[in-house]
Amino acid sequence: MTTETTPEPLEGGAEPAGGGEPLALAARARRSGGLLHHRDFRLLWLGETVSKGGSAVTTVALPLVAVVTLSAGPFAIGLLEAAAWLPWLLFSLPAGAWVDGWPRRPVMQVTNLVSLVLLASVPLAAWFHVLGMVQLVVVAFGAGIAKVFFRPAFQAYLPILVDAGDLREGNAKLHGSYSVADVAGPGLAGLLAQAFGAVNALLVDAASFGVSTLCLSRIRATEQLPDQRRDNHGLFRRIADGLRYVAHEGRLRALTLFAASSNLILVATQVLLIVFLVRVVGVRAGTVGVLMAAMGVGGVLGALATKRISQRLGTARGLLLCELAAVPFGLLVPLTRPGAGLALFAIGNLVLSAGIVAGNVIGSAFRQSYCPKDMMGRVSAVTACLIYGSMPVGAVIGGSLGAGIGIRPALWILAGSLFLPLPFLLFSPIRHERDLPTRPN
Repeated sequence: MTTETTPEPLEGGAEPAGGGEPLALAARARRSGGLLHHRDFRLLWLGETVSKGGSAVTTVALPLVAVVTLSAGPFAIGLLEAAAWLPWLLFSLPAGAWVDGWPRRPVMQVTNLVSLVLLASVPLAAWFHVLGMVQLVVVAFGAGIAKVFFRPAFQAYLPILVDAGDLREGNAKLHGSYSVADVAGPGLAGLLAQAFGAVNALLVDAASFGVSTLCLSRIRATEQLPDQRRDNHGLFRRIADGLRYVAHEGRLRALTLFAASSNLILVATQVLLIVFLVRVVGVRAGTVGVLMAAMGVGGVLGALATKRISQRLGTARGLLLCELAAVPFGLLVPLTRPGAGLALFAIGNLVLSAGIVAGNVIGSAFRQSYCPKDMMGRVSAVTACLIYGSMPVGAVIGGSLGAGIGIRPALWILAGSLFLPLPFLLFSPIRHERDLPTRPN
């Protein structure tokens, strides 16, 4: 942590009142350290990184509980994954409309605590020998509902803490640390599962939500709610406003449709990965964690490269390059074999993840700077409904394919399908631009 010598900016990253030498020193520190000198952003960053690390543990540990402890097959794993993402389809639109009128920080704190209780219930049930697939599905569904409310609140909260010009840096730092967590989380999950059992590994995620809640409580910034007198329409009207905004803006529409179709395929693939490694390739829980961590390594590299790519090529061209170059590497995953062949799994997921994260950093900064602040919750909810709402469909498709034609043939089909969403980007206004705009024309 950097020691602060000046008052921390509160609303929107604005400088403190006054002038003279302290302000000059703050400006020089700000230029050299960026958002590292922003106390409230550091707290948000720390809490989210820890929480993401815990969630990365659960990404591996929860399917391992189903596969190893409860002997679940591909279709059951598909249903479990679908339960985690179904809330995005069912609740994200009203959640975004409601969050636009609520204080964001309490929403994030309450949803964190709900997730903590749900995840802690799994090892508790296992200790009393009453754990079953039904409880895992309920926990996944309940934690998914919490995330549905957390995400639009978080997306709307970040622009409150930092200036619009700092959003790309903030998103890069967040995505980069998320990816570091994605490196450590799966490996830690594998080691914990091997040493203490997969159900006990979920306690790490439960504790991480407590840390995130504590960090949020320490933030000093105050937020001003949107003036609801200017937008006093009913719930469905507010949802319709968000839908129209995304549908009429060509870049937002293209990014949303691309992400929705890509995520459907990626989740269908993810459903099969752990079953593939354990039952087809024949690796142990610890090795599963290490191999899944390759996605986090790729995410770190993608986040670190985003700034340079954007400066050299422009944000629009950089986004296209990242997505186009990454997709072919998905074809390496079905080639995975024991021994040295495990490297194909790691390389394929590493490069694919690098491209996805770099594209996400650029796309997130574009949405947050381009959309009006009083629309951010609704726009975030609309995009989340489409982007994440496709995931339960993908999970069921992946589980059904794995159970019906075999896991390796299903992975081949899904890897080839990753090319299908690319036309959404290639035939959009983004193709003709060097940089994505920071405000509507």
